Amino acid sequence: MTDALKPLDIDTVQAFVLVADFASFTRAAEVLDTSQAAISLKLKRLEERLGYRLLERTPRHVRLSPQGEQFIVAARALLNAHERALGDMATHAPRRLVIGISDHVAGPDLPTWLSRLAAYDPLVILEVRIASSRDLVAAFDRNELDAVIVRNEGDRQDGEVLAVERLGWFAAPTWQHSSGTPLRVATMAAPCGVRHLAVRALEAARIDWTEVFVGGGVMAVGAAVSAGLGVAALAHRVAPAGAVDVSEQYGLPALPVSEVVLHSRISDARSRETVRALSATFRGVLQR
Repeated sequence: MTDALKPLDIDTVQAFVLVADFASFTRAAEVLDTSQAAISLKLKRLEERLGYRLLERTPRHVRLSPQGEQFIVAARALLNAHERALGDMATHAPRRLVIGISDHVAGPDLPTWLSRLAAYDPLVILEVRIASSRDLVAAFDRNELDAVIVRNEGDRQDGEVLAVERLGWFAAPTWQHSSGTPLRVATMAAPCGVRHLAVRALEAARIDWTEVFVGGGVMAVGAAVSAGLGVAALAHRVAPAGAVDVSEQYGLPALPVSEVVLHSRISDARSRETVRALSATFRGVLQR
C-alpha cells in the first residue's frame, strides 16, 4: 500500500490535536499517559505521512503551522466520527462524570477547560458543581462526586497536586487606603479557605480591618474589587481584569501559596483518561 493510501493512525491524530489544544507536548503526554519523546515521534511520523509540517516549535512555544490550522479541522472531525462509532457499542455508551471545581479555582478559564474536555471526549456527560473547596471535599467524601479540583485547605496528602498558585491583595487601580483607618476588605462568606488565610494574615500582622462586602462567589468578590469597594485576597489568575496587586504599596502581609489538588475515585479506564485530560488542562492554565 502506498503512503497516499495508508489510513491515518487514530492515536497519532489524537496526539496531534492534544498538542495543539494544550500548546504543549508535556501536557499531551500527561493525558495519554506516555512520554514526551513518544509524542514527538508520533508527530514526526504524522508530518512525514502528510508531507508537511503541522506544528511550529520553539523552546518556549508550540503553535499550529498554516497547514496545521487546516488539518486540525479534519483531524477533529475524524476523532469525533471515531468516538461516535465507538458509542454505538454498548461498552462505549455515554458516561456521566460528576466533578466539583472550587470557585477560587474555576475563575475565567472554566469555558476553556470545558471546551477542551468536550473535544477530547464527546461521549462524556459532564456534570460540574462549583462551590467552596471545603464543601466539595465533604461531598467527595460522601461519594456524591466522582472527582474534585480544590484548594488544599487541610492536612490531606491523598490528592494529586496540579499547581501551586500565589495569592495577592487586589484592588481597583483608583482604590486608596487612608492611613489610620481600618483596611476595607471584600471577602467570600465563611467558611472559605482563602478568606481564612487572609484574616489570619491580617491579624498576625496586627492590621486593623473591616469587612465591607461579602460575596457568594469569586465573581461577586471580583465585582466588588472592580467597583472600588475594597481590597480582596485572590489568586493572580482569578483577579478581575484591570485589578492591581497592592500588597507592596500598602505594606499588606504576604499570603501563603495555595495548592490546587485533584481528588478522584474514578476507576474505569476511559473515565480515567478523561480525568487525565482534565488534570493536564488545569495544569496548562494554572502554571502559566
